[in-house]
Amino acid sequence: MHAQLRAPRRLTGALTLLLAALLAACTADPPVVPATSAAADPAPAGADAARDELAALAAAARDRHLTARYTLTGTDGPARDVTVVRAEDGTWRVDVPGGALGGMADVSLAATADGLFQCGLPSVGRPEGASCVRLGDRDDVVPRRLDPRVQHPFTDWLEVLTDRRTPLAVSPATPPAGVAGRCYAVETTSASLHPPLDVGIYCYEADGTPTHVRAALGTLTLAGAPGPGPATVALAGPVVAAEPIGPDAPTVEESPSAGTP
Repeated sequence: MHAQLRAPRRLTGALTLLLAALLAACTADPPVVPATSAAADPAPAGADAARDELAALAAAARDRHLTARYTLTGTDGPARDVTVVRAEDGTWRVDVPGGALGGMADVSLAATADGLFQCGLPSVGRPEGASCVRLGDRDDVVPRRLDPRVQHPFTDWLEVLTDRRTPLAVSPATPPAGVAGRCYAVETTSASLHPPLDVGIYCYEADGTPTHVRAALGTLTLAGAPGPGPATVALAGPVVAAEPIGPDAPTVEESPSAGTP
């Protein structure tokens, strides 16, 4: 009799424990599942690093004060020596042999506190003394028809390379033989009739010295160690009221006929 009474009590106790466990499971907070979202494809880490490195080197080049000589090749005619001066006060001057009159006249472009100037230098196509013509304000650009283009890698293109908003694709490039520093291949990523700079190869030393540029303007290569930059640049000659020297070679006028005797 007592054994029969104990069996139902044990069953009732087991059911009570099972019911309590079920209630606890129902009232417990469900596990938190981290939300998932579709992430956009990240930009290649190497491309971002190259863009940052080039921007830093271009910023150093903007602060670099130097006097340097570059060999210009890859254009019509023989190799030429281009002289670049970046002064401590931010003024600059670039002398370009064969930069006007179809390669017959040497010119100098300079930005001083008084403005932007083109100076004609004594040369085969222009034997007279040096003189300068004002083209505009200091921050203006050289008019397209007068632009020899070789000054850009040392002036306004440095601002383009430091501006991360400019649509550029940058990747590391192998330095050409004999070229010091780091090199980068630069391409524009937007279609434009007038891109902000020439696509090509740009090389710099760690202190910001440009050592090599290969672009549509030709190839510029540093020729020898640069010297210090002056406190300010000086124009090649006096400023005169005249027309700037054009890019085209002068036409040879035929001498008047002497007539038939």
